[in-house]
Amino acid sequence: MALSLDILTLFPGWFAWLGEERHVRNAVDGGELRLGVHDMRPHSDLPHHAVDDTPYGGGAGMVVRVDTTVAAVEGVYGRPLDEVRAARRIIALDARGRRFDDAYARELAAAEAVTVLCGRYEGFDQRVLDHVATETLSIGPYVLSGGEAAAMVVADAVTRFLPGALGTQESAVEESFSPALDGLPEYPHYTRPLAFRGWEVPEILRSGDHGAIAAWRRAAAERRGGEPAGSEPDLG
Repeated sequence: MALSLDILTLFPGWFAWLGEERHVRNAVDGGELRLGVHDMRPHSDLPHHAVDDTPYGGGAGMVVRVDTTVAAVEGVYGRPLDEVRAARRIIALDARGRRFDDAYARELAAAEAVTVLCGRYEGFDQRVLDHVATETLSIGPYVLSGGEAAAMVVADAVTRFLPGALGTQESAVEESFSPALDGLPEYPHYTRPLAFRGWEVPEILRSGDHGAIAAWRRAAAERRGGEPAGSEPDLG
């Protein structure tokens, strides 16, 4: 069953490249992904197709309106909001949302229909988060200018788990934070040249002993998992 993944945004041009990425194209061509990118502005009946307004209570910035967001959702699907919410997971990208991780990506890859709402400016009117979205998602504890970059992160990560996206499904099995590694970071990789400026490939990886190599890789992953973020353990 194909995943229907729609992205609603004020800047659809950001996503022009997404469908050309190899793994995304593989999933689309293989019938495993139906990807849609939709401009929210044409669905607004406000002057100049405005979608935002100043915040109640004062303050800097603009807020994406709840009425224009609902108009976009209902316009894209041609159905009342309640019916869309019953049929699809509607994810609003929000810095306070559920943290995106490997497990979340796998969960969305197994879904049938997902809609991602990209905020802008000061974000969405709270009523979008409370009554339009079925859930909120954050890719990290920092603020972006809009949800487009975050939506691409989600689409990229989710698509990798769809059959045929990576050419061979084994490519997505033993990766950082995957169940195969018990959520640990992936072990180090090496390729040619064997030696460069005195930096050599670990001898164990040249031994041909697959059992010993597997044990080394597991130990390296465990050491990486125990190190503070941003550091690199001694893998000798």
